[in-house]
Amino acid sequence: MLEEYLTLGNTGNDMIVVKRSKFIGAAGPAADEAEALEFLESIKQEHKQATHHVYAYQIGENNQLQRFSDDGEPSGTAGMPVLEVIKQMDLRNLVVVVTRYFGGTLLGAGGLVRAYTEAAKIGILAAGIVKMVLHTRFQITVDYTFAGKLQNVVMQSSWPLDDIEYGVQVCFKVLAPVREAPRLKEVFTELTSGQAVIIELGDEYVTLPTEV
Repeated sequence: MLEEYLTLGNTGNDMIVVKRSKFIGAAGPAADEAEALEFLESIKQEHKQATHHVYAYQIGENNQLQRFSDDGEPSGTAGMPVLEVIKQMDLRNLVVVVTRYFGGTLLGAGGLVRAYTEAAKIGILAAGIVKMVLHTRFQITVDYTFAGKLQNVVMQSSWPLDDIEYGVQVCFKVLAPVREAPRLKEVFTELTSGQAVIIELGDEYVTLPTEV
């Protein structure tokens, strides 16, 4: 599994107008091809009178699934530029659809490439880019003697505290980026003089904001 990757946090759309043609860039996360096609169909239903629905999506840990369509535009002027935007921004597991309402003026190959490129970018930015970071989930069980100290350390760290359960002992559920997992175990082992019971519950992705 990748330690981290960039994707979209939500769906979004934005529009540009080029020589009276409207280009609406819409983008959203897609975990698989079925989700990508479902998103495409929803855009088609929303804009039934549009001239073109150009799309591209890139899915998989190694971007193994890549698809694009010019949807009637001249070959190479629409779908491929949209896919290139996705690649240049190094995004995974998403779909971008650019809907065009023809304004009556031909833009030429260069004009189409620029318009579809820009519409793809603004659609992606409207959806919002997030970073998915692989974390290890830990269950840390300690006596009440150490509970306050452990909680303070967690709150002052960048490790997300997911839950605290109070029973015979105190059980913390803490997440740490996989590369920091050995450090977490070391910190809490030292903090409790080896009395903490630390169990790894598995790895999962945590969504973090990004300035990209």
